[in-house]
Amino acid sequence: MTHRERTLAVGALARVEGQGAMYVRARDGVVEEVRLDIYEPPRFFEAFLRGRAHTEPPDITARICGICPVAYQMSACRAIEAACGVTADEHIEALRRLLYCGEWIESHTLHIYLLHAPDFLGYPSAVEMAHDHRHAVERGLALKKAGNAIMELIGGRPIHPVNVRVGGFYRAPARAELTPLAERLRRALDDALATVEWVAGFDMPEDELGHEFLALTADVYPIEAGLPRTTGGRTFAVTDFEDHIVEEQVPHSTALHARLAGGGRYLTGPLARYALNHDRLSPLAREAARAAGLGETCRNPFQSIIVRAVEVVYAVEEALRIIEAYRPPPDPFVDVPSRAGTGRGATEAPRGVLFHRYELGPDGMISSARIVPPTSQNQAAIEDDMREVVQARLDLDDAALTAVCERAIRNYDPCISCAAHFLDLTVERA
Repeated sequence: MTHRERTLAVGALARVEGQGAMYVRARDGVVEEVRLDIYEPPRFFEAFLRGRAHTEPPDITARICGICPVAYQMSACRAIEAACGVTADEHIEALRRLLYCGEWIESHTLHIYLLHAPDFLGYPSAVEMAHDHRHAVERGLALKKAGNAIMELIGGRPIHPVNVRVGGFYRAPARAELTPLAERLRRALDDALATVEWVAGFDMPEDELGHEFLALTADVYPIEAGLPRTTGGRTFAVTDFEDHIVEEQVPHSTALHARLAGGGRYLTGPLARYALNHDRLSPLAREAARAAGLGETCRNPFQSIIVRAVEVVYAVEEALRIIEAYRPPPDPFVDVPSRAGTGRGATEAPRGVLFHRYELGPDGMISSARIVPPTSQNQAAIEDDMREVVQARLDLDDAALTAVCERAIRNYDPCISCAAHFLDLTVERA
């Protein structure tokens, strides 16, 4: 390193899902280039889907991620049902939302307690953190188990659920089966509220994102359905998402970069959902957000951990509401006979909007598939945000700068394995 040039390399980014690298080049005190090098091999799921029956995407796409398989299943079901001109009834939709609540609870809790909280409390991992914060870690594990319990009961198992099918479910639970689950969730609600209070006490660096936000919007806080909307005022139907979301290949990443057509970078995820749907949270969740110091919009990426905790409160409450109103559907699924056509679907994965598109031939086989996961949509914006993070801290030594970069990246809870189609860190200073 000289006064004009500096290179910083980190072998891997800890506490994110998947593998990748970061490269930064600075010259004369100015950051000239920032790249998130997602080098995890392409997954080829879109290719795997070609030539498969229209009933298979929920099972195949669930394997894209072990943390948010329900998101892939629900977006796939919506897209296939749209292609076939079928709509599930309200009973099935309620069960889908309940299953998805389980995924939000377990995924957000995993991120909050095991991946992100150690940054704020100064520990290299949750294992070391547990020595001094045993009660908090145990609370997080109990809360995650409550989410897993929903997924196991409704989905058949907590990882890669097997009870989901196009048109609904293979089996719907009896009402009596949900009673023990409701008791567990009532205890989990106390843990969720305590989580919001806990993370609100963390020391948060000052920062503010300027990117446009994109999220689904609906009459209720969006999870399993909604209409895409941006904070810039753009609204479009899910059927038109390919006219508004443009993906481009970049040399340094096996994930595609996304931008808004006629626009630029954008972010999807908890901050976007909260900004566009704050008024649709339950009164208890809104009060928890207010008590934690959040306004109606949060643009500080470091406070995303608080927004995730608020969403856990909402998901637990919503799961309890659905269970209270639950009546087993007459049939656990609706028939979805195949036909030639194209269908698109979108749901809110824990990390943001997940788009699917399938083309079906006359034989009911998939002729093409497209999957646009949240992390690939966010990658360009994350790179831009990291440029500002590094620029403001070029005076730090290599170890300190690396720690800051890793911490900032974890704000976005990137799922690199999902995006592959981070973090080795290399900073070159010239």
